[in-house]
Parts: sequence; C-alpha cells; structure tokens
Amino acid sequence: QVQLVESGGGLVQAGDSLVLSCVASGRTGSTGNDNAVGWFRQAPGKEREVVAATSWGGSTPYYPTSVKGRFTVTRDNAKNTLHLQMNSLKPEDTAVYYCAASRRYSYATDSRNYDYWGQGTQVTVSS
Repeated sequence: QVQLVESGGGLVQAGDSLVLSCVASGRTGSTGNDNAVGWFRQAPGKEREVVAATSWGGSTPYYPTSVKGRFTVTRDNAKNTLHLQMNSLKPEDTAVYYCAASRRYSYATDSRNYDYWGQGTQVTVSS
C-alpha cells in the first residue's frame, strides 16, 4: 500500500502563486520508478480533472490547456516527493487538489488509471 499526503493548499488572491507538495510513503516501490504520478483537481459540481501528469522516471509532463504555461510539476525521487508549482492563479483554479500514483501505468492522464490517492488539499483563489 502507498500513502500520499498533500500539503500547501490555502487561500490566495488572483495572480498569486502557490506550491503544493505530495509525499509518498509506504510501499512506494510498488509503484515503480517509472510509474505514473500526477495532480488532479475537483471543483464543486465538476468532475475530477488532471492538471499535471508525469512519472517517477521523468516522462515529459502533460498539462491541459487550462493550466499550461502556469503550472509546473516536479519530482524529487530521493524524497519520494512530487510538487506542483502554480503561478498566475485564477478564481477558476479553485478546487480540491489531489496527488495520485499508479501501479499499473507508466503514463496516464485518466483518473481511472491511478490506484493511490491523497486526501486532497483545498486551493481557493479569490478575485
């Protein structure tokens, strides 16, 4: 079993920056050095959507159009940590953000292909 714990959420103003972190613990080896990891978000009344997808092995990150150029995902394999740098935040970025890891796929943008999830961290962007 793998545990994922996010941190770094909060209330910010439009245009501000925020960094989210996700620490993986437990049987992290079960996810593999080249397994998919990513960040998702879910706003009230909306489906969960990917905001960044990569792998522990360093696959070229995927970003949806809505965040491309503003969000950057990085990883520190030595510390089993994944970060999400979010710049130029907008009110529409308000959501609960989740870290996720897959034991089955080396790259995935579909939430159904992820097996482990953190508890989520709230990000609220005021206008």
